[in-house]
Amino acid sequence: MGLFSGYSREHRPLGSYALLATAFNAGLGAFVAKRRNDLPERIEPYDLVLMGAATHKLSRLIAKDRVTSAFRAPFARYEGSAGPAEVSEEPRGTGMRLAIGELVTCPFCLGQWVAAGFMCGLVTAPRPTRFVASIFATLGVSDALQVVYKAGQEQT
Repeated sequence: MGLFSGYSREHRPLGSYALLATAFNAGLGAFVAKRRNDLPERIEPYDLVLMGAATHKLSRLIAKDRVTSAFRAPFARYEGSAGPAEVSEEPRGTGMRLAIGELVTCPFCLGQWVAAGFMCGLVTAPRPTRFVASIFATLGVSDALQVVYKAGQEQT
């Protein structure tokens, strides 16, 4: 009997989850340890809002956008349209393939990885990071306005 046996009646790649979580935490921990003297004492509220909006949009773009489906295809199965410019996909495979599929098809799951990337960028290269984050935050505002516009058109 394995360490994870009995956890679930369905296949849950717990060992692969543990490996992904370990990789994330080891990478972030190594970054923090190496750059500890460069870390800001606090993150400015403007940067928190900007990085939060950018993280939201980039996570959805990676996990749900039609065009980025080519990158998810080895780990997911297309199920259908899921709203404006988004698709619905089901993770596929077993083990690490399934774990990666669950990660790359879930904007909530990706959010932690994307946020860490933005924060690390804010420490190492703040100007380019703010510029790139601004692109994704602006795109998020544009998306919201597209939805509002479409709803207004449908009511007339």
